[in-house]
Amino acid sequence: MVRDVCTFLWKVRFCLRQKFIWQDEGDLVPDFSFETQVGGRVAGVDEVGRGPLAGPVTAAAVVLDEACIPDGLDDSKKLSLKKREALWAEIIASADVSVAHASVREIEELNILRAAHLAMVRAVSGLRIVPDHVLVDGTMLPRELSLPATPIVRGDARSLSIAAASIVAKICRDRIMVDLAQQHPGYGWETNMGYPSKSHRLALQNLGVTAYHRRTFKPVHNML
Repeated sequence: MVRDVCTFLWKVRFCLRQKFIWQDEGDLVPDFSFETQVGGRVAGVDEVGRGPLAGPVTAAAVVLDEACIPDGLDDSKKLSLKKREALWAEIIASADVSVAHASVREIEELNILRAAHLAMVRAVSGLRIVPDHVLVDGTMLPRELSLPATPIVRGDARSLSIAAASIVAKICRDRIMVDLAQQHPGYGWETNMGYPSKSHRLALQNLGVTAYHRRTFKPVHNML
């Protein structure tokens, strides 16, 4: 009974905090409070690559060691490449990390949201030890995620575990796109990472659609 009441109160507090964050996203700094409140072995999960016209969607799951959390963890979008690379190395060395992908074909067959969630579930499944709880960036939980989990709005800017996952996912996907750029020169994937930049759209018109383009995405579909 006492445990049920405590759980209810925590959920009320969590919902109020979520509402506040929706109202003011200005100067968020990630911390370990969500992980501490949940307790146990907590994994942070984030994905990257929902918006590009080409390439996979990538997700990472990270369980940080509270005793050696790298300094400077933050939403990957706020960090320079040099800082992301340095933090990536520290995260890999000190945490339980798993990276997974959903392919272009899976994106086309499922839709981008379901494919991103599939990559998240795969990432969690790849951790060395099953976590007690999963913190997921966003407003929705993957359908296939069978573990206790909590969605966190702007989680990569609020939870250190999710911030770490955002860094790992971005580094890994960016490296994939740099490699693909060597196989398919002219699209600028080494810099735009498959996102619909002006140069990428122009290359689609001039060079055509590759096997790594998402044919269900309107700018690509219109070229077929």
